[in-house]
Amino acid sequence: MGLGDWAGLAATSLFAAILQATTGFGFAVLAVPFFLMLAPPGEAIELVVVMSLAMSAAAVSGVRRAIEPQLLLRLTAGSLLGLPLGLAAFSHADPLLVRLAAGITVAAFAAVLAESRWRRRRARLRQRPAGDLAAGVVSGIATALVGMSGPPVLIYLMLAGMPVQAMRATLLAFFALVYAATVAAHIAAFGVAAATWKAAASLVPMAWLGAWIGLRLGDRLAPGATVALAIAVLGASGLYTLAVAARVALW
Repeated sequence: MGLGDWAGLAATSLFAAILQATTGFGFAVLAVPFFLMLAPPGEAIELVVVMSLAMSAAAVSGVRRAIEPQLLLRLTAGSLLGLPLGLAAFSHADPLLVRLAAGITVAAFAAVLAESRWRRRRARLRQRPAGDLAAGVVSGIATALVGMSGPPVLIYLMLAGMPVQAMRATLLAFFALVYAATVAAHIAAFGVAAATWKAAASLVPMAWLGAWIGLRLGDRLAPGATVALAIAVLGASGLYTLAVAARVALW
């Protein structure tokens, strides 16, 4: 990995960590598109998983009092059920399809957030234990395949009208648990190269710095401002990833 690629990964890690600690989501959704441009798909996804674990573990202590324990338990149980399916897909995934899947996921995620924010609709789902488990299963699949656990769960909780602070805290705790399980599963199923561990170790301080900044921003910014910021950043990154993947496919 060249110095330029590392600098790009470091900057992405910093801003993605700020976004997630501020809003409760966004590290992997923002990081995956840019990591896929700077590293091979397999290594990029593993780096995102390791970095997401480090960032979430650092941030969760600052919001632990607002966590919803029963919801956290159901989401985590569901993700553990979906994780093997995602790992099976990851082992056979085509790099171009991974990039396309990442771009589509991010762009769709931003669109759902924007629609919910700008129309200011009330909750359209009733939160149930079965729904919590189902969202967790989809999240587990997405985590193993493209390194993104957030979009399925966040969309579900937003449509269910969960309070912002409780959602932020529960998501950070959920990410810490699900990414820990994903790292362990990747090690057991495929192994993680020494170069990936070294790159992750050099990037973790940037994620921790971003978590520190984001926790303080999240306590000061209005919920509407943080969501609007997230929508703008995620929408742009998703569309850019799709454009790059389309260019590769066509040329």
